[in-house]
Amino acid sequence: MRIGIVGAGSMARAHAPGWIAAGAELVGIVAKHRSSAAVLAEQFGTRVFDSYKDLLTAVDVIDLCVPTDLHKTMTMQAAAARKHVICEKPLALTIKDGQAMIDACKEAGVRLFIAMVLRFFPQYQAAQKAVVAGQIGDLGVLRLKRVSYQPSGDDAWFANEARSGGLLLDLMVHDFDYASWLAGKVERVFAKSVRSKKPNAQGDYALVTLRFKNGCMALIEGGWAYPLGVFRTAFDIAGRKGLIEWNSDSTETIHPFLESTSPEVARVGLPLTVLSEDPYTSEIKHAFDAIKNNKPFAVTPQDALEAVRIALAARDSLKTGKPVYVEGGD
Repeated sequence: MRIGIVGAGSMARAHAPGWIAAGAELVGIVAKHRSSAAVLAEQFGTRVFDSYKDLLTAVDVIDLCVPTDLHKTMTMQAAAARKHVICEKPLALTIKDGQAMIDACKEAGVRLFIAMVLRFFPQYQAAQKAVVAGQIGDLGVLRLKRVSYQPSGDDAWFANEARSGGLLLDLMVHDFDYASWLAGKVERVFAKSVRSKKPNAQGDYALVTLRFKNGCMALIEGGWAYPLGVFRTAFDIAGRKGLIEWNSDSTETIHPFLESTSPEVARVGLPLTVLSEDPYTSEIKHAFDAIKNNKPFAVTPQDALEAVRIALAARDSLKTGKPVYVEGGD
């Protein structure tokens, strides 16, 4: 299986080792800045391509590690070229674009996997398995936390909501997906947020409440509000028979993907505990196996689309100050 990576930032550096570990052939990399692509290519013994079009002709699978506003166009091009697509989260900026991506890949007969890495963290996997097994009884309340520092990127695209979708879609989409994985269909969303009003200050925090069709509630805390280098995640999951709790405070929480050997922090915070295998590698291995052996993906494209739907409902709630009913939830 021949793999091509698009992008040379934090996510590309997280995905590349996974492909090597899976036994795939990393054919090449293309990126906006050729110099960044060259550094990554040298590290993993591959080459830099001159264009996305050229890369498409040389691979079986395209791994899109690019800003969210590029997901739709590049996925459509890959589908037209009959290439399988691994796409970083979130799926897209709108439901319309996300559905178009799903439809294009289905019509072309290629697989589309959205890299929702949270489902590959063993703590989150173990909690989900315990819930499914009925170990804590019927779910009552989920509390999920994901707070980091403000990520940076070329052209400050993370801070540009028109490109990244902002905090709700770029960061909190992980926990929206996880909550849905545990509790099912979301019926209603209510959100509040606080943003720094000081010039050039970084700070964005949101609290989102979800009500599910089964009566379960979720309280989801997210933020780009911590000092540089700090990333905290946590969950507690309460059922009628018990409670599951976990937090990252006592473990390593920042993946050491630095631009150089200098002490500066990574441009994008990547949560990670001390594990035998990086969850990003586990995620890529899963996608590789699913494509190679025609097995189901753990995260379906519709799962990823539903997480986008919840994030957009939360954004609408922020704008109106009122609860928003999710389409198809009532």
